[in-house]
Amino acid sequence: MFTGIIESIGTVAAVKMQRGDMQLYIRTGGLDLSDVAIGDSIATNGVCLTVIALPGDGFWADVSVETLVHTNFAQVEAGSRVNLEKALLPTTRMGGHIVTGHVDALGQIVERSQDARSIKYLVKAGSNIARYIAAKGSITVDGVSLTVNSVERDQFSLNIVPHTAAQTLLAEYQVGSTVHLEVDIIARYMERLLNNSQQQASASSRHSGVDMAKLAEFGFLK
Repeated sequence: MFTGIIESIGTVAAVKMQRGDMQLYIRTGGLDLSDVAIGDSIATNGVCLTVIALPGDGFWADVSVETLVHTNFAQVEAGSRVNLEKALLPTTRMGGHIVTGHVDALGQIVERSQDARSIKYLVKAGSNIARYIAAKGSITVDGVSLTVNSVERDQFSLNIVPHTAAQTLLAEYQVGSTVHLEVDIIARYMERLLNNSQQQASASSRHSGVDMAKLAEFGFLK
């Protein structure tokens, strides 16, 4: 689990294709790896990757076919920069929101403008996840926990304040850039719970409803 508060910007040092999937070597810059062990998770542009080797100045990670299909990692190259966050500890401040590192969809920047000292983006999310996005709710964009300004159909707007722009890669994005989106986990589970409740209520209604057979059983029909 993560908080969406970026700790460092790393650089892709090597990309290895491995029989249909991929291995990435990420140099982690100023990220402290002294408490990271093999098997730990590091969010890389919002994607939860498992550390498989620690050469000293970064980490190696496997990237599965599933991850390649649902992210833009298939286009990543040596030299690409990425937002990094280590998995949270029980003592970590929850400065953002609960982030799993499981990407829901790719979004696209459709507008960029200046809003006083902030950068304002309009992002197209896609109709498959738009229902999970709420004004003033949380969303993760390339691993960064952000507050949604407004939502209209399948697009939402964001303000990137100067501190976030300086500490992440968000200031580099232009119209047409693709980004990893992860919706608030609470929204996903709420939908699941509500759907199950509605299905159970519907089934219960069918089973307990009065029909001709039940009327005959209790002597109301002859």
